[in-house]
Amino acid sequence: MSSTASEHPLSVEKRPLWLLGFVMSMVVGLLFYMAASLSIESDASEQFNNLARNTQKSIESRTKSYANLLRGTASLFHANAHVSREQFHRYVANLALQQNYPGVMNLNYSQELDETQRAAFEAAMQHDYPPGRDGYPAFAIHPPAPRAHYSVLVYVEPIASAPDKYGYDIASRPLIAETLAQSRDSGNVSNSGMPVPMHGRPQLTAMAMRLPVYRFGMPVATVEQRRAAYQGSVGIGYDLVSMMRSALADMPVRNVRLTVFDIGPQAPEQPDLPLQLPHNMRPIFDSTTAGMHAPWWQPGSSGRYLSSTMLIEHNGRVWQALFSVRKSDLYSRFDAFLPWLALLIGCASTMLLYMLFHTLASSRRRAIQMATGMTEELRASQIRLQLSHQKLRRLAAHADQIKEEERKRIAREIHDDLGQNLLVLRIDADMLASRTQRRHPRLNARARSTLEQIDATIKSVRQIINDLRPTVLDLGVNAAVEWQVAQFRQRTGIACEVNESHDDICLSDQCATALFRILQESLSNISQHANASRVQVKLEKCRDTVSMSISDNGVGAAIDGRNKLGSFGLVGIEERIKLLGGTFYIESSPGAGMSVHVSVPLGADATAFPYQEESRASS
Repeated sequence: MSSTASEHPLSVEKRPLWLLGFVMSMVVGLLFYMAASLSIESDASEQFNNLARNTQKSIESRTKSYANLLRGTASLFHANAHVSREQFHRYVANLALQQNYPGVMNLNYSQELDETQRAAFEAAMQHDYPPGRDGYPAFAIHPPAPRAHYSVLVYVEPIASAPDKYGYDIASRPLIAETLAQSRDSGNVSNSGMPVPMHGRPQLTAMAMRLPVYRFGMPVATVEQRRAAYQGSVGIGYDLVSMMRSALADMPVRNVRLTVFDIGPQAPEQPDLPLQLPHNMRPIFDSTTAGMHAPWWQPGSSGRYLSSTMLIEHNGRVWQALFSVRKSDLYSRFDAFLPWLALLIGCASTMLLYMLFHTLASSRRRAIQMATGMTEELRASQIRLQLSHQKLRRLAAHADQIKEEERKRIAREIHDDLGQNLLVLRIDADMLASRTQRRHPRLNARARSTLEQIDATIKSVRQIINDLRPTVLDLGVNAAVEWQVAQFRQRTGIACEVNESHDDICLSDQCATALFRILQESLSNISQHANASRVQVKLEKCRDTVSMSISDNGVGAAIDGRNKLGSFGLVGIEERIKLLGGTFYIESSPGAGMSVHVSVPLGADATAFPYQEESRASS
């Protein structure tokens, strides 16, 4: 009884603590759920806005290509005093409208006439182009009612797209006549703004664009000059539905609804702000099949949809486009389960953290002891790592020094032994060639051939010596830099300039060799990767420091290129400079060339620097 009574208060005391942890975990889980839901919806909205913006740019680029097509066609008439129907037919056929300009149904030309010219022009067209020629029907200006001015379609290519428009006076409608007059006076592209009816083809949403054509060789600087030079206009008819659906087909998300409205000429004030359109306004394009969708404004105000309203500039007019899509069409299966997964993770992680906090609070002293031991172990590991790093750097410096000394020794032995032997052979071969020149022509030719081979071998030996360690290094770093630049210029053909601020710079052998190898590595990188046409090398002495920079005008590279797997050139340069106690940095960006800058003290010693750094690390 006594033991039971003593345990009961403990159980009552613990129960509220675990209940508090459960409540906290549920609250955090709900917060995670809301954050995940909002994040998914925000990402989906941003993704949809980007997709809508890309589609907007695609539609604008298509309309601009149509305008450029008109300008190219107008240039055909500007460059020729007369363009026949056959020439116009060949021009349009070479454009390959279906492949290069999706949605364009035809390209046409209208001739400007007045009432006094109508009869003669109609008779001339009927005489020059009888019915059936090139697939055109009989020419007749229609509507037939007399008018003061006409703008008659005389060329329509391909004619099969709109044979009923042949001979049609597009200026017979007052609104179009006014638009043509404004385009004539301004010289800019005019748009129909609203769909053009196509008799017999009600399924098409045809739109038209026109550009004035002025007579060959006449000035068009002022409005009066443009009116006097005006001879007609070129235009295109394109299917708005085909153009819009081809743009929507490029979107990776399906079931996107696009509704387009023509809101008139572009206003200079507030050009980028969409308008609040009335609900009874009729769109010029709606991607959803009629009778199977809600009104166009409903998706924009529904919580189940994402919508984006954008303006599309259409050669002086503005279209307002409303993109809408169900949120569920943008979510993947993982997105649907992610909020619940976040709820589970939030609850579980909060409960685990609460348990961990409870456990740590009950064993604070042990945690402090463990933290103290881990801190000491980390400090010891850091010191060992620094010492190991310095040993590796010292070993690399020693190996590099041994390699340079071995190169120097091999180069001298080749020069002293092999070079002298080759020189003796050359003298003997030259004497043999001289003595046999008259009496033994065949032997003389053989001796001359041997002499040439010996000369080639001597040249190869000199090249090997220079590759190992150029003897010009013994003359100083200035001479070595000039010699290496001359070799680079001769080998690659790239213009290379050397700028020196001091005649003779006295450096230690290790320092001079390091600067020479850095220059050699940099020029090798330029010849292999930079694709440069000009290189500049600067060697300067400023007080107790020698600096060298190698710049080119090549393709450049990313700054983090030295960390690329298998790339050791820049890493080797950096290590050489660090061993000498100098500085090294790179200035580069893609397409803007690259500059390598190094500087070292005059009294730098590659063998002493690692020991100094190691002593600082140990202290």
